Amino acid sequence: MSLTAAKPERDYASRWWILRPVDLTRSELENFGRHLDARPRSLKGQSVTMAFAEQFLVVRSKDGSPAKLKANAVQKAFEIGRGECNIVLKARQMGLTTWAAARFFIRTITQPGSLTLEVAHTRESAEEIFRIVHRFLDGMPDQWRNGPLKTSRANARQIVFPEIDSQYRVVSAGERNAGRGLTVQNLHCSELARWPGDPAETLAGLRAAMTPGAEMILESTPEGAGGCFYEEWQKAGETGMVRHFFPWWMERRYRVGAVPEGSLSAEERALMQRHGLDLEQIGYRRQIRANFRGLARQEYAEDDESCFLSSGDSVFEMDRIEERIKELSEPAERRRNGELEVWLPPAKGRRYLVSVDPSGGGSEGDYSAAEVLDLETGLQCAEFAGHVGGLELAELVTKLATEYNGATLVVERNNHGSAVLALAETVCGYGKLYRQNGQAGWLTTSVSRPAVLGRLGAALVEEPKCFLSRKLLAECRTFVRLANGNTGARAGTHDDRVMAMAIGLAARDELLGKHSS
Repeated sequence: MSLTAAKPERDYASRWWILRPVDLTRSELENFGRHLDARPRSLKGQSVTMAFAEQFLVVRSKDGSPAKLKANAVQKAFEIGRGECNIVLKARQMGLTTWAAARFFIRTITQPGSLTLEVAHTRESAEEIFRIVHRFLDGMPDQWRNGPLKTSRANARQIVFPEIDSQYRVVSAGERNAGRGLTVQNLHCSELARWPGDPAETLAGLRAAMTPGAEMILESTPEGAGGCFYEEWQKAGETGMVRHFFPWWMERRYRVGAVPEGSLSAEERALMQRHGLDLEQIGYRRQIRANFRGLARQEYAEDDESCFLSSGDSVFEMDRIEERIKELSEPAERRRNGELEVWLPPAKGRRYLVSVDPSGGGSEGDYSAAEVLDLETGLQCAEFAGHVGGLELAELVTKLATEYNGATLVVERNNHGSAVLALAETVCGYGKLYRQNGQAGWLTTSVSRPAVLGRLGAALVEEPKCFLSRKLLAECRTFVRLANGNTGARAGTHDDRVMAMAIGLAARDELLGKHSS
């Protein structure tokens, strides 16, 4: 049903209100704005926002001419799956920036008192987004633009609607104090992975400007296994953000001449079968791989792991890590809101160890991490990582060790670890602690650290099937040689699981050596 097909219904509580482009008042506009997320039967499952966009918003078509917005597969999928706070990982030119601008433009003009803020990675991109928004405004019915949508300012990347007390702003992330001092109802951060300066600090300031119930979209193509966008994507499960991943083949234009079926590789056949691709899409894939070479996985993402290309001088063998990531399956069980993942439960008669890399337990910074290993095989059985410390961590890891047949508990005793060890032994009463030279815990030194990391690196090459955690392998991908000559997590990433596993494998070697002697 057309949005202009009938007169407005006044009973908003029980009936769908049909908007028409005549005699529009602020009150009618505001009532309409309350129904944006509705999916009435008359629209056949389509949201009111989508229907409004397709009827009233004008965009520039691929040939440069003006045309009504017609939602593509990516835009429809986002609108169906979106939440209040969203993070979008995508291939190039999927139309998400246009849709975010459209969605927030509609919210701005139908919800009086709104401030929408678009933050682009460059000044040029900000200006392009502003042209998109201006095109939306120019395409509105004359009655609206001369009525409640009459502007008092429409320049300098700011559109102000004084009658409804709303405004739409577009800035670049490089601008000093971008968004500071504002009260924001709609926030779109475009190409976050490419923001200049300190993106995490800029984003924190923008989040502080958001009102309760504000809507946010973070979106980007990937750029490196690290940085603000990568970190936001990895911790989305903890922060409650809704993840959206859109691979390149969701864009229907991405196809060329069909390749001969007889020329297909095993990888191509598997990809076609897994995702329902055709020979024209495989032809396009070959083309982008020839043109972009090593950057093809980043610019034209196919999965949400390999698209984050490792940058810097990687410590571990990346090809083996990538191969293993593709083979992994989901854990059999998740606990503590996903902080604890279990692949193999304890088996009767098996011996285990639990290795722990403790942190202070604050909500920011490093995690505390624990790895459960089968002592004889070295197989990873379970993994924990979370912002806990002190007694809470001691209780958690001793309970985990008890569950795994009274496993040997290996706790790094550097820094926070000494307190965790004392609590595990005295308060929790756990007696089966790993000891070095009679002292409880594992001591990491400038000598032992390279050795344990070398042992982990060898295991990744020689025994890759022992590793079952995607999150661990993701940390291995971003563990690099730093500019100061040391090794560690690339800026914006973590290495807590890496260190817990490295310590666990080294302690296992020692325990097996003692056992066999």
